[in-house]
Amino acid sequence: MEYRIKDINLAEIGRKKTEWACREMKVLGLLRKEDEKSLNGLKIGCCLHITSETSNFVITLKKAGAKVFLCASNPLSTQDDVAAYLVKEHKIEVFGKKGESEKEYYENLKYVMEKKPDLVVDDGGDLITNLHKNPSFSENVIGATEETTTGVIRLENLSKQKLLQFPVIAVNNAHTKYLFDNRYGTGQSTVDGFLRATNILISGKIVVVCGYGWCGKGVAKRFSGMGARVIVTEVNPVRALEAVMDGFWVMKIKEAAKIGDIFITTTGNRDVIGIDEILKMKDGAILANSGHFNVEIDVKNLEKICKKKNKIRDFIEEYLLPNGKRVYLLGEGRLLNLACAEGHPSSVMDMSFSNQFLSLKYLKDKRLPPDVYNVPEEIDRKVAELKLKTLGIKIDKLSKVQKEYLSSWKIGT
Repeated sequence: MEYRIKDINLAEIGRKKTEWACREMKVLGLLRKEDEKSLNGLKIGCCLHITSETSNFVITLKKAGAKVFLCASNPLSTQDDVAAYLVKEHKIEVFGKKGESEKEYYENLKYVMEKKPDLVVDDGGDLITNLHKNPSFSENVIGATEETTTGVIRLENLSKQKLLQFPVIAVNNAHTKYLFDNRYGTGQSTVDGFLRATNILISGKIVVVCGYGWCGKGVAKRFSGMGARVIVTEVNPVRALEAVMDGFWVMKIKEAAKIGDIFITTTGNRDVIGIDEILKMKDGAILANSGHFNVEIDVKNLEKICKKKNKIRDFIEEYLLPNGKRVYLLGEGRLLNLACAEGHPSSVMDMSFSNQFLSLKYLKDKRLPPDVYNVPEEIDRKVAELKLKTLGIKIDKLSKVQKEYLSSWKIGT
């Protein structure tokens, strides 16, 4: 058995964290109980944030009969105690530790690829794209799932160029994922990461949220709920208009840069906040990112132009700019909610990982041609129905007459 983790002796702490998260992941628990070794004998390669929620997911995969290999999808998102627990108690091969270097990150990806998985679970697209760059490792892959918006965009581009080698289900596009995980999960966990890193009062601050997709909506709403005055920047006119109608200021980033106290990027794109904008910021402005990769803030050029860099506290670095002002970067510009906190609440990840689990079973049974697919509607509905069941909530059903009415075109005024 291979593994590459920080300290196997942390396993007991990881067990307690995993069991605590399990209390809030009741849909996955129901699926685990009803499953009858549906993934028996399959090798599943996972590139995910190694958290207590992920722990419950990969344990579910193993209980369904799969052999699981796990690496981190972000150098700062691994919970070392959880990694130790999976290795020691569940004999799952884990390759990841918090703070790993870029070299270690890609070495760990390779460890998983070398297992020649039958199914792949990805968060950000790094595992899938590297399997395409190393086709000798992907010869057994019958399908994959992708967890996040950034990864889906990468894989759709791969598909458009006719280079996609196997089918991928965009779990991120499930209604029970993006309407809840992206909005409520990212919203709450971003505030959580910000507060753990800074312990700064949010109320009264001007917070600039770059991007008003589902993640941006959640972040803007939660910071507003904490008393912040929120500005939204956007490139999409429909989303910008929606932000206006939701009660937020909307303006260009070059104008927002002059007045913001806190900046949060949530776009999935690069160079959203560049050096020109950083140089316009107030002395003491705080920069953070809740997009998947650390490219949304131009950290590389910030490193080049700064006169001095100083670590203030865990996950806060101070940069002295040429104009004498200081700005503060949280979590190296990586995912704020995972670099500085514990990521999404377990009850939200319950739906995301339930979609992942059911989508993997679907891929195994259907053997689809290479393309990017949405989560089948029946899976989305099942996850929603099970979630309501775990909450003790019952809803109405359409009557026969109502169904006939909705399927008719003849009945009018």
